[in-house]
Amino acid sequence: MLDRDGYRPNVGMILANAHDLVFWARRANQNAWQFPQGGIKPGESPTEAMFRELQEETGLQPRHVRILGRTRDWLRYEVPERWMRREWRGTYRGQKQIWFLLRLTGRDCDVRLRASARPEFDAWCWQDYWAPLDAVIEFKREVYRRALTELRPYLEADRRGRAGRRAPLARPE
Repeated sequence: MLDRDGYRPNVGMILANAHDLVFWARRANQNAWQFPQGGIKPGESPTEAMFRELQEETGLQPRHVRILGRTRDWLRYEVPERWMRREWRGTYRGQKQIWFLLRLTGRDCDVRLRASARPEFDAWCWQDYWAPLDAVIEFKREVYRRALTELRPYLEADRRGRAGRRAPLARPE
């Protein structure tokens, strides 16, 4: 499904663990690393699409994550013609994405890349927050930079909130 400008609606997910490292996954049978992402189906909200794609690509359920924030607007990137399928040329321009920042509330062992019949990823790791920016394919780099920049304050606010909740209780003398 393309919008009238030739962009496919899509969601992207930045998943952070308790140490503020982000989930980075390798596309199956490729040496291409990225954040989980996927298309929005007709009638589906961005949040519904995010949870569906998260489960399909990582095996994580809604109970394994907490939404910290999302981008205010669509972030767009154009796909170079050499990367397009022949049948898309002339109508497809790229993707427009709503990005979500998620906190992993489950455990690493909850990640199951083979949760779907056709796994999209074959490996994953935790990376420093900004590290993926240099490794992502060039035509997506600006969208990644914008998403990471816009969502970073949510991560910092969550970290401050978690630190406040962990403050030790004073013992009565």
